[in-house]
Amino acid sequence: MNGVKLLFLSHYRRHLLLLGVASGFILGCSEPTPPVPKTILAPLRPLSTLSNTVTPPPPVAEPKQQTQTLEMRKLDPEKVKRGEVIYEANCATCHGPKGESTPGWRKLGADGRYPPPPLNGSAHTWHHSTETLEKMIREGSPSGMGGMPAWDDKLTNQEINDVTVWITSIWPDELYNIWYQEIEHKPHKKKQHQ
Repeated sequence: MNGVKLLFLSHYRRHLLLLGVASGFILGCSEPTPPVPKTILAPLRPLSTLSNTVTPPPPVAEPKQQTQTLEMRKLDPEKVKRGEVIYEANCATCHGPKGESTPGWRKLGADGRYPPPPLNGSAHTWHHSTETLEKMIREGSPSGMGGMPAWDDKLTNQEINDVTVWITSIWPDELYNIWYQEIEHKPHKKKQHQ
């Protein structure tokens, strides 16, 4: 009987995970979703502990851990520091002080648009390349698709790049690694001019 419960829970969690990924894709992505690693699935817990549980957002790296993470990711600590300052001054009002957004960001607002998504790896931001993220910052949301303003006339290219470096620095290691391998450094087919 326990085997049946475990099998049910395993299928149930997979379906919930797939539903969450699909929802994130539908709500905010126009690019293919990279594969979700099996290790993202939480280890099975006894059935009695599953009621009334809420999955917490990904942990934000502590300073010592973040330094190790920056070194592993080969991120320039100065860019990360500058990016954090720029983010706090320009982006935190909408996306939250540490990129966590606000409760209810998945629900349509009164204006018919979705509120700003989290940037900390708990939503779809990691599904986009640096180039795409910088374009979104520069140009803002496509008309009628969101409330992201264009920052091209307010931030320099260097400041925009520093912000994207900071954003990627706050993602959990596992998501960063998937993003780096599957999106950022995956060879893309380029259109050939005819």
